[in-house]
Amino acid sequence: MRVLVTGGAGYIGSHTLLELMAQGHEVCVFDNYSNATPDVLTRVRSLSNGVIHDYVGDVRDSDKLDEVLQDFQPDAVIHFAGLKAVGESAEKPLYYYDVNVSGTLTLLRAMARAGCKKLIFSSSATVYGEPEYLPYDEAHPTNPTSVYGRTKLMAESILSDWAAAGDDRTAVLLRYFNPVGAHASAQIGEDPKDVPNNLMPFIAQVAVGKRDVLQVFGEDYDTPDGTGLRDYIHVVDLARAHVAAIDYAANAHGARAFNIGTGLSYSVRDMVSAFEKASGQQIPTKTVPRRAGDIAVMQADASRAKAELDWEATHGLDDMAASTWAWQSQNPDGYEQR
Repeated sequence: MRVLVTGGAGYIGSHTLLELMAQGHEVCVFDNYSNATPDVLTRVRSLSNGVIHDYVGDVRDSDKLDEVLQDFQPDAVIHFAGLKAVGESAEKPLYYYDVNVSGTLTLLRAMARAGCKKLIFSSSATVYGEPEYLPYDEAHPTNPTSVYGRTKLMAESILSDWAAAGDDRTAVLLRYFNPVGAHASAQIGEDPKDVPNNLMPFIAQVAVGKRDVLQVFGEDYDTPDGTGLRDYIHVVDLARAHVAAIDYAANAHGARAFNIGTGLSYSVRDMVSAFEKASGQQIPTKTVPRRAGDIAVMQADASRAKAELDWEATHGLDDMAASTWAWQSQNPDGYEQR
């Protein structure tokens, strides 16, 4: 299939490009590089020895989207382009609604003009909010506790209504848990532009000396070691879930949500220990008060994805830590060093 990937130069997008190309799909990237760099595509091209069509533009720019969709004529779109920092979303709510919600609407209108009717959406487990039961399944009530989560849920609602309004429209809503890790080549990985918002890249930056200490936000949760538990998924497994979703969308109609996780959960201390093992480095930590909105445990029931997408995670915690260390140690300053 011909697949347009919005935000394709980002962390998850770049890994997904490699998996799509490995399965013979033709890809086109649309990215404004607000949280990425063109060097990512240079590396992906080198790793794949393949062709990537690419355009620079913002997902809210309808004229540019029309140009790309008319030129490339995709069979499907994978929509990664969006903002994702929970804290920032509380400070800049209108910005988040503009990019994450209005951007999705603008994309759907451009797809309609180009006759493209299949979309894979980068959603998030944050749409669930505080757990009423665990593990979360797709029937769990949705009540996000952050602006970011609400923008994802609103986009899901728009996509569900859009898909229901046409017999041949398909929206696959992938609710990610916590992506970590890097490609086995160590040539692409997570490269936060500022202070990392997520645990693993922060640990990695402490290990290479870019940051002095890891702050542990609370050690008084009702968990075995007092720190929060999360379902972490290797980014390569997550990328492969998008390929499975493309295959599924070829013969499916309507909207369908899928949890993309491992069904396991690890604490902050577990992650630190795994990274110390992988890197041979001690990770200094400092306990600080809990962050507002953080919950004790998140864990996926990913059985629907296994049954309907024929997908399941295959990488364990050791792989997640080792691949992150390989990426960070070989690219201590991310993509900027070359």
